Amino acid sequence: MIHVLSSFRFLLSMMMRFPWNAIQKISLSKTVHRQLCLLSHSKLQEFHNNLYKRPRRHSIDNGKVQKFSSSATNDILENDNTLKQLFDGIINCERGSLARGITLIESSHPKKKQQAKILLNSILQYSTEKQKSGQPKKLSFRIGLSGPPGAGKSTFIETFGKFLTARDNKVAVLAVDPSSATTGGSLLGDKTRMFELSRDWNAFIRPSPSRGTLGGVTRTTNEAILLCEAAGYNIILIETIGVGQSEYAVADMVDLFCLLMPPAGGDELQGIKKGIVEVADLVIINKSDGELVPAARRIQAEYISALKYSRRRSKFWKPEVTRISSVNKEGIPELWDLMENFQTVMMESDELQKKRQLQKKIWMWSFIQNNIMDMFKTHPAVQNLIKNVEEEVVKGEITPGTGADLLLTKFIKES
Repeated sequence: MIHVLSSFRFLLSMMMRFPWNAIQKISLSKTVHRQLCLLSHSKLQEFHNNLYKRPRRHSIDNGKVQKFSSSATNDILENDNTLKQLFDGIINCERGSLARGITLIESSHPKKKQQAKILLNSILQYSTEKQKSGQPKKLSFRIGLSGPPGAGKSTFIETFGKFLTARDNKVAVLAVDPSSATTGGSLLGDKTRMFELSRDWNAFIRPSPSRGTLGGVTRTTNEAILLCEAAGYNIILIETIGVGQSEYAVADMVDLFCLLMPPAGGDELQGIKKGIVEVADLVIINKSDGELVPAARRIQAEYISALKYSRRRSKFWKPEVTRISSVNKEGIPELWDLMENFQTVMMESDELQKKRQLQKKIWMWSFIQNNIMDMFKTHPAVQNLIKNVEEEVVKGEITPGTGADLLLTKFIKES
């Protein structure tokens, strides 16, 4: 019986995804096949067509379903049916297509990297044409979140995400999990810690491995943001690892950077030390409930005092410190008011647009550095020489700097 139900569920899912001629080729169990034979061919085909043509999570404008065409695709995209379907799915707000699109841009395979470039260029072209056509475009809100382990980042994101979706927002969460320095693997368990939010149709959660990136964000996080925005998500939350003071990378891709701290976050010196704190636009003291309320108030006062001596990143915004409880949902509305106020101030001063333009330049040079390093490591001349140079460095025959100069000189001459 369970096998039959599973087969029926499989058939229904196929009916929603594929045309009728493809459905006829699907192999089913004998029991399911006998049950289907009881239905007339025309009735079954009519049932399929109703499912297949059903509107799927398209962009909604004034309460009406509006399905966008793929007129923005270029000739290369038109010739690749798989990419075209992926493009159409993303701009029509299909979560499955968005997930596959992010998987594509995260791939390191040369062919898939080329396909990812085509997809991203098509998305940019589509967004540009949509804006030129006069369709209203509401600017998305990119929010970065970092903090030490145990600060309650996942619990906060779930509570905050549900708060936002209840107010007709579409929220995308890009969560970065630390990769093992030994195996390179990641648990990617953020979805299990955000169970309720992961079931919300207006939310999308995508965990990604850091793959050793120091800034706590992947090389493709910036591109994943573009795909999420093209899919209709107006609020993008980026959760980073929160491992130290060098997490500037996420601040270079978001509008608002938040630091989430537990009540036992340290003394005042912890607040003024150089690093992640000095790039925070908001400091959020989490777990301000029960017996931890006095400690949370004390930490809040210390951070307020410490931030007075920190250099402000913007002349239009002074960093704020607020207390919340993710469990009791206290302080969440006030926090959102602060965030909206930040967005309003930055947009009215035109600083938000300038900030995003600067971020594009920063990430262009970041990609240049990464691509040059990849080219250097995979260059045949370097690969032939690198083992000998490494052995000489290990034996102490040459210094590491001299070894690097030898490899770089070989790379430049042979390129």
